[in-house]
Amino acid sequence: MTKTMTEGRARLFASLTRSAEEGSLDRREFLALSSILGLTLATGLGAIPGPAVAQTPKRGGTLKVGQQILPINDPRIYDWPQKSNVARQFCEPLVRWEADGSFTPSLLESWEVSDDAKTYVLKVRQNATWTNGDAFTADDVVFNIRRMADANVEGNSMASRLNALRNGEEKTAADDAIVKVDDFTVQLNLRMADITLIPSFGDYPALCVHPSFPDGGDLATAPIGTGAFELVTFEVSGKAVLKRRENGKWWGGEALLDGVEFIDLGTDEAAFASAFSSGEIDMNDESSAEYVELFETQGLVRETAVTATTMVARMNTLAEPYTDPKVRKAVQMAVDNAIVLELGLGGLGTVAENHHVAPIHPEYLALPVVSADPKAAIALMTEAGHADTELELISLDEGWLATSSAVIVGQLRDAGFKIKSTSMPGSTFWNDWTKYPFSTTNWGGRPLGVQIYAVAYRTGEAWNESAYSDPVFDATLEQALGIFDPDKRRPLMGEMEKMLQDSGVIIQPFWSQLIMHRVEAVKGYQRHPLREMHLEAVWLDR
Repeated sequence: MTKTMTEGRARLFASLTRSAEEGSLDRREFLALSSILGLTLATGLGAIPGPAVAQTPKRGGTLKVGQQILPINDPRIYDWPQKSNVARQFCEPLVRWEADGSFTPSLLESWEVSDDAKTYVLKVRQNATWTNGDAFTADDVVFNIRRMADANVEGNSMASRLNALRNGEEKTAADDAIVKVDDFTVQLNLRMADITLIPSFGDYPALCVHPSFPDGGDLATAPIGTGAFELVTFEVSGKAVLKRRENGKWWGGEALLDGVEFIDLGTDEAAFASAFSSGEIDMNDESSAEYVELFETQGLVRETAVTATTMVARMNTLAEPYTDPKVRKAVQMAVDNAIVLELGLGGLGTVAENHHVAPIHPEYLALPVVSADPKAAIALMTEAGHADTELELISLDEGWLATSSAVIVGQLRDAGFKIKSTSMPGSTFWNDWTKYPFSTTNWGGRPLGVQIYAVAYRTGEAWNESAYSDPVFDATLEQALGIFDPDKRRPLMGEMEKMLQDSGVIIQPFWSQLIMHRVEAVKGYQRHPLREMHLEAVWLDR
């Protein structure tokens, strides 16, 4: 990087440090923003207090995890964290999003970002090898970033995250956008500024695959990876078995566990309670509000993450009657978000504001409170000519999404809306989750608000389930993506929050606590804000 770039980054770091000292930026936000810039502990991150050091770990044993076993075909099309939790044990990302909010090197050794956020220099880890013995080099980084950026692949949400590598309407990365400088250096040249690139490389669909991995491939049958474990067996809806990579060939040394087993117990949490009691599992993936108390009476340890995890009841703007903004606003106005939080999630969270940016996001701007108004809502629905139109809310049939959906339907009925509720198992629901006219989905948190907007609300993106499209929103987002300083980005975020809120495309009632449980013997595990499981340093005290 040039001297000017270095000075610019230093000025920004000084500004972030002042904001942290003044209290306008908390530790999590400071860590996230500083590490995105490629600033290390040596540049000052160590001055912020960190978590306590754990006791001396033991080696050996097999960790048994209760979690759905979903297909692990191609990481770039993953749409559910459970898929990556299995694959992540043997395939790794370039960057890791840590539970404390920071971004640390994984298959990258370090990175530098230009002042204008248009040039990224990626330094590739020089001691990583694939499980087939091949060295991991810059060629592998180029291969993976190009395949992640390919918008021709149906369901590839990574393409939206790497939109800045493509020119105009092109579906693949520009030739000069991803350049191999030498065997362990890659330079990215963006067509527009994008501060979310490093966080995107740490998202769960960003796991790297071997260059031999074909289009349409399946990691279950081609499990070549760079991680601390190796895949032994895999069965959808059954069990995934992994063993420690042998002879210290993982770049990080060796995992402490002999192995990991992921066991699919379905979605009925009563089965999890029974499995904990019998010793069949050591930890679960998620605990709903209804089962928190039961799990804790079993003597289990509760782990909770600070998150921007949420649910949305979204209306597809391409489906009738939700093409009419009056209908969308009427539906939104009829629902009291605080009631959905209390009855749907047992109060385990905070009330949200129908714009999908959380108070923990550094660029969040609080908008004036908009209260529910059922009488005005049905009046607006009548004005739109749809007072007698029967709506249908589609949801999962179990868990807090089902409960929260029922609360929303109940409030709409109480307001005078004609509405029916349709629930279905996840195996059916998730096949068409972006296509329903009106449905509820859950969204994992991301460290930056602009990340969520780029993936979920920018025109035409794979995960834009509401089909929301506003050229002013898109232009404002493009501008915000180029601004590192959250204080300068915040006014633009406020504009986008208001645009999305006013559009009525979502009821977004709460920010949930992300809770899981484990037995006391599981050590070294920290709940991640996106349900990610990092198990290399986990151990068993038994």
